[in-house]
Amino acid sequence: MLGLTAVTFLVGQPLHVTALSALQVAPLAWRRSRPATTFALVWLFSGVQALVYDYPAIGQLAYPVALYSLARFGRSRDALVGLVLSLVATGVAAWVWVMAGRYDDPPPGVVQPDLSLTTFLPYTLTVGAIVIAAWALGTQGRIRRAYEDALLERGERMAEEAEQRTRSAAAEERTRVAREMHDVVAHGITGMIVQADGARYAAEHDPDVAVRTLETVASTGREALTEMRRLLGLLRGTSDPELVPQPGLADLPRLLAADVEAGRVRATLPDPAPAVPDGVALTVFRVVQESLTNVRKHAGAGATAAVDVTVDGPDVLVEVVDDGHGAAHTSTSGGLGLVGMRERVAVHGGTLNVGPAPGGGWRVRARIPR
Repeated sequence: MLGLTAVTFLVGQPLHVTALSALQVAPLAWRRSRPATTFALVWLFSGVQALVYDYPAIGQLAYPVALYSLARFGRSRDALVGLVLSLVATGVAAWVWVMAGRYDDPPPGVVQPDLSLTTFLPYTLTVGAIVIAAWALGTQGRIRRAYEDALLERGERMAEEAEQRTRSAAAEERTRVAREMHDVVAHGITGMIVQADGARYAAEHDPDVAVRTLETVASTGREALTEMRRLLGLLRGTSDPELVPQPGLADLPRLLAADVEAGRVRATLPDPAPAVPDGVALTVFRVVQESLTNVRKHAGAGATAAVDVTVDGPDVLVEVVDDGHGAAHTSTSGGLGLVGMRERVAVHGGTLNVGPAPGGGWRVRARIPR
């Protein structure tokens, strides 16, 4: 804009034409922030210049710049109105320039310009091409910018959605780890309490039994601590190779060993353990673990349980039945453990039925597709 202003004052023109040219160039300072106002002022001063001066002026170079800015930075409706006004101004300018070459009283020998289409057409096509080119380039720039803005907005939206999915996945992982912690702590501590009570009573009659029981208590505590460390490692995001893997079907005998030896549990397990996905194996393990924890909590002293894990075609069946008085506890009284079992089984498309067993006691029955 500064260069165009300098040219306006350097080119030899009448003083009033120079002033009008400067008025046409000056509004370009606001062509980006106020394109419609800039175009209106340039269009107005260009019309005034055409009325007082019959020939093209250097300031008219500001006109295509103003029209481009209107199409580039303004609204599409304003740009369309500006195009129509510019085409009308093109016809007016062609008429003014043609008429400027005519004489009211031509001197002898001077031929007046013919007022025909062929006389107006060169002026009209030349100026019209400049007008349309300026409008088209501005419109293309606006459309390209709108497309880039749309892509940027879409990218930001996708990034936000990805962040939300990450937060949701993190929340689900924390829930899963909390459920794992509940299973580990509840089973381990409950087993230790039962075995410690048994050791206390056995110490009065058979110290050797008490010693073996206390060894079992210590072993159970160490196993629970190992699993808690593994889960805490998951929370910290560590990949320590020494962390033990997730328990599965092959770990069921170890889980049931103490109870089977004490005569509190009768177990029927597949031998060898069938090959199932790790998630299914972990779900079976946790269902058995949580069911036995509930037996210890609610079945009462002296209650025994039967654990049956079988493969039925495409499914793994898990059934834990006790003969205690746990039926007094309704299925809705179960806390996080029962909810955790339902969620685990549902993840694999399985079913879980929990309720009183025929003849008394309590039964947990799960069918998990493998």
